[in-house]
Amino acid sequence: MARVTVEDCIDKVDNRFELVLLAGHRARQISQGEAITVDRDNDKNPVVALREIADETLSPGDLKEDLIHSLQKHVEVDEPEADLPEISEPAAASAEAGADQPEEEISFDRMSEEDLLAGIEGLVPPEKSDDF
Repeated sequence: MARVTVEDCIDKVDNRFELVLLAGHRARQISQGEAITVDRDNDKNPVVALREIADETLSPGDLKEDLIHSLQKHVEVDEPEADLPEISEPAAASAEAGADQPEEEISFDRMSEEDLLAGIEGLVPPEKSDDF
């Protein structure tokens, strides 16, 4: 039964390796309780997954996207950019007036390399304890 199903699936998925990945992913989904789209006919989950792919009740492209999404550790979410509120006339006028005034100068403390090394050498290492 499964051999005929695999031969039927090759028409839908060109690469046998990709077919194995997609069918395995779908079989895991079925074992986790997702609804099947074909009659079970007393078949095991991998065979049901192959029959779903062969009968095109599931799109191989959708299965591939779902597989990729399940394997990702960090999923980027495309959020629409928030529209910036329109600047009112008085706010725009005050922004222009502020542009004419000089900005405050920002100063940073500078430390020489010798001062930095002296500070690091002056640090006391933590005492070792037997808790670890």
